[in-house]
Order: sequence, then structure tokens, then C-alpha cells
Amino acid sequence: MYEDLGAQPGMQRPPSNTAPNPFNNAFYGAGSGFIRDGLGAYGERIFGSGTEYVQSNVSKYFSDPQYYFQVNNQYVKNKLKVILFPFLHRGHWTRIAEQIPGGLTHKPPIYDINAPDLYIPFMAFGTYLVLCGLTIGLLGKFSPEALSIQFSKGLLGWLAQLLLLRLSLYALGGGEAPLLDLVAYGGYAFVGIALSVLARIVWSYSYYVVMPWTCLCMGIFLVKTMKRVLFAEARSYDRDSSRHHYLLLFMAVAQFPLFLWLGYIIA
Repeated sequence: MYEDLGAQPGMQRPPSNTAPNPFNNAFYGAGSGFIRDGLGAYGERIFGSGTEYVQSNVSKYFSDPQYYFQVNNQYVKNKLKVILFPFLHRGHWTRIAEQIPGGLTHKPPIYDINAPDLYIPFMAFGTYLVLCGLTIGLLGKFSPEALSIQFSKGLLGWLAQLLLLRLSLYALGGGEAPLLDLVAYGGYAFVGIALSVLARIVWSYSYYVVMPWTCLCMGIFLVKTMKRVLFAEARSYDRDSSRHHYLLLFMAVAQFPLFLWLGYIIA
């Protein structure tokens, strides 16, 4: 009598008890949102701290390369005077600082004669190579190989000057200095070296006067500059330590063998 008629046409099945539990969905949504927000905040914090660390170290060691090429004719002329006649520089040796939203920074070379630049070192290095090629040509021994040897010597001498300045600052307890600052200070030596090579081309005996003069001036310039870096920028120099004065003197004396080596033209 009570037969299972199954699904008859025109008849609807009673609704099955399969409604979703609103509490389960709420807990699931809240839990997944909490995890997602927590992981997002944690990742953002790690990424932010990593970005700040990279930016701080890049700025500390490399600075902004564009900063070192903000020069004009007046700056170049005055800077060459300071390099070749440092004892005639009557002004201060400290760099001009300015306040920015992120802290303190230094004005670019166009506004500060004591700021380092890379324009003069690169131009002096190029002039040095041209004069070396001219010297080799006047000797009748010009070849691309001979010029490449002088190019390699110049780069090696620049690197030696950079290491000398970096190790001197480390030994003096001067902390860290931007790498491009030291590259610029080391490259200023090619101003005197190029002038010495030019003096040899014009009159060979004048080389023995110009070369010692430029060595002496470069030594004075570096001592004044390193003292400024230690006093005004690093602020970690012991003024009463005689050992530090001997290290500065050694840095100045080291310019003589460097100039002699780079001034010797291999033909």
C-alpha cells in the first residue's frame, strides 16, 4: 500500500537538510583574513626593513653618482688651484652641509669648492693617457699595446691610491666614507701626474721640478682633506695621537713613489 513511488512527475522532493553553517563560514573567513593580514604585515615589515638597510648602505658606500658631476667652469678652475696650490687656500676645508627632510646632506661641488667630484679625475686620467700616447709617439714606439699598458698602469695606480686612502682612514679610526668620495680624492693625483708628463714633453729637465712640486702639493691636499673627513665628517679622530700624525705623513710621502711609477712611460 505504501509503495516507494520514487520521483513522480509533477511532484517535488522535500528540501534536504544541507544548508551551510553560517558560523563555520564566519570562522573560516575570519581565520583566513587574520592569517592573510598577519602574513602581509610581516612581509611588509621585512621588505621595508630590508629596503631601508639596502638604501642606507648604498648611500653610505656609493652615494649618488650624479652628485659628483654637478660642476661648472668656475668650480673646475678653483678646484685645480686648490689641488696644485693647496697652501694658498685661505678658506676652510670643511664641506657645506644642508638640512633635508631625511637628515643632513652636503651641497654638490657646484656650490662647494671642498666637495669631491669625478669630473676632474676622469678628465685628468684621460689627459694623462693622451700625453702618454704622445710621449710614446715622439719616441717612435707608439703601438696600441704600449698605450694599453699605460692604461692598465693608470687604473692600477688609481686603485692603489684608493686602497691607501681607505686603509689610512681605517687605521685612523675614521669610520666609513663613501666609496665615490675616496675614488674622487684618489683620482685628483692624475692632475699632477698629467702636468708632470706634459712638462717632460715640453722640456725634459722641467720634469724634475714639476714632478716633486705636484707630489708635495698632492700630499698636502690629501692630508688636509683626510683631516677634514676625520674631524668634521667622521668625528672619531684622536687629535692628540702622534701615531695618527705619522700615518697622515706616510700617506703624503707615499705620493712620491706613486707619481714616479705612473710618470715613467713604458715604450
